Amino acid sequence: MVRLESILDSWKGIREDTAQAVEDFSAQDLDYKPSADLMSFGDIARHILQASHVGTGMLLDGVDMTMPQARELIAKYLAQLEPSEGAGPLARELRSQMHTRAAQLGAKPASFYDGEITRFDGQKATRLEMLQIMKEHELTHRAQLFLYLRLKGIVPPTTRRRQAKANA
Repeated sequence: MVRLESILDSWKGIREDTAQAVEDFSAQDLDYKPSADLMSFGDIARHILQASHVGTGMLLDGVDMTMPQARELIAKYLAQLEPSEGAGPLARELRSQMHTRAAQLGAKPASFYDGEITRFDGQKATRLEMLQIMKEHELTHRAQLFLYLRLKGIVPPTTRRRQAKANA
């Protein structure tokens, strides 16, 4: 059985690596993209922030994600970022948002997570499953950030930790 604490602890670690990747990329142009048809590094990082902020906010508030107004409600849940934010403020917001949301999510009773919701795609999931899906979504996009780091000759934080452990 998957426990809420396990999902949140794992997600916090993933988010820390996401924020660290943004900081590691700070000497580069956040508008960098290896191909014109891809999202930029900064756009991916902002997407991670916004998707998780919107998804967890709607989940916490019990918003029906399939109702016609759900797409309109997304604006209510967007994280507030300055349009010209650089890597530092973006990394700080990624960490801050995770800290805040993890506390809010952790305060909900276990019965809250047993409740079933309907996702944007019409599929049913428990709230706990939805959290897992949001965490997996971030992992997918974090992998994109790590690829962009590698393309710029920057070693991702997870690899640096592994290398440091092997050298210790």
